[in-house]
Amino acid sequence: MERLESGAPIPAHLRGSIMALGNFDGFHRGHQAVVSRAIDWAKAEGRPAIVATFDPHPMRFFQPDTAPFRLTTLDQRQALFGRSGADAMMVFAFDAALSARTAEDFVHLLARDMGVAGVVTGQDFTFGRGRRGTVGRLAELGAAMGMTAQAVPPVIGRNGTVISSSRIREALKTGDCETATRLLSRPFAIQGRVQHGDKIGRTIGFPTANIDLGTYLRPAYGVYAVRGLLPDGRVLDGAANLGIRPSFDPPKELLEPYFFDFSESLYDQVIEVQMIHYLRPEAKYEGMDALMAQIAKDCDDARQILAGTPHLA
Repeated sequence: MERLESGAPIPAHLRGSIMALGNFDGFHRGHQAVVSRAIDWAKAEGRPAIVATFDPHPMRFFQPDTAPFRLTTLDQRQALFGRSGADAMMVFAFDAALSARTAEDFVHLLARDMGVAGVVTGQDFTFGRGRRGTVGRLAELGAAMGMTAQAVPPVIGRNGTVISSSRIREALKTGDCETATRLLSRPFAIQGRVQHGDKIGRTIGFPTANIDLGTYLRPAYGVYAVRGLLPDGRVLDGAANLGIRPSFDPPKELLEPYFFDFSESLYDQVIEVQMIHYLRPEAKYEGMDALMAQIAKDCDDARQILAGTPHLA
């Protein structure tokens, strides 16, 4: 699957595409409906299918001091879009120039500069300077330039509310992994490069693969049952602490998964850690014996939970 940048020319074989247009952070069930419509349309007409996203997120551009809130990295989105059947991912660089474009300018960019034949968005999609462009305006402007537009209605969850990235973030902040998994159709996963740490876990029999949280949303601090997805395709069960490690000084915010029955080095490898179930909040322990006893219990609890949890990717 190809990754395209909005500032570069579109390759000839990808012109005339059907483009799913949105941010798609998280790529939840609602996003999947939009992308599925675009891919089905592209296949029906023998056209390439492109999924577009924005980086940085517009909220980060307009409010740079906002706390981390991302649910997926660009690499994760590219993999998810590819598995859905898209031919390419278009990354719109959300900067001052893009934010200043009028709705008319943006549609011209799509239809004329990029040669997009059709676009699919969610019904609440807005675009252009001041977010003045609506799905109705997109259809009107596109038609004048030979580009067709479709809008997909929201996907409603089991409790009658719209599936959204906001609902997923709220669930994760309370440790409700199960709701997040249901809305995403897969577990929320943090991807990162394994880095060297203090190696305290190794000295007490629980070596961890330390990952920086980067721009990801911070789920509830605490201990989780997790699954690790390795670059070679192996899946590992484990338990992880996500937080600031209150039993150690100085505090350091990390995701620290310990994988059961696994002793290989993962340093410098990029892995994904799926957050399956929230076990308990972080706690500070007086002495290593108390800490080791709690970790052992956490691992037993995690093994039980994971034994009854199907693998979802």
